[in-house]
Amino acid sequence: MPITLEQPTGAHLLTPDDDELAVPVTLRYTCADPLAVHLVFPAWISLDDEEVTWTFARSLLEEGLGAPAGVGSVHIRPGGPARTYVEFRTPAGVAVVRFDTPALRRFLLRSYEIAEPGGEPLGPALDRGLASMLGGV
Repeated sequence: MPITLEQPTGAHLLTPDDDELAVPVTLRYTCADPLAVHLVFPAWISLDDEEVTWTFARSLLEEGLGAPAGVGSVHIRPGGPARTYVEFRTPAGVAVVRFDTPALRRFLLRSYEIAEPGGEPLGPALDRGLASMLGGV
């Protein structure tokens, strides 16, 4: 049975008007997808009124807590000792969400209790990746 870690946390969406909108986010890690973390945003925050999940490398979260990191659609950077900014980039624009660093760090450390970095069970993830590349063969 896959082990899943879920940690609800508060965050703040930074608006173009320099306001901050409080938004609940669920941080998720599962051994079924051992190299990734998932940030789940409620439906009311999205443009199409559907829950939004952003998935990216767990190692990116770790790196971004200490220094600016990211390539592509997710960038993470520290904002001092207490804040971390996560930027989500899409063709429609950029969303910046501010998290409390201790909450992200606590989540990351809890995920290490499930699978240590470098010790992730890759069998199922590798099988899924190969199957998708081969068109489900």
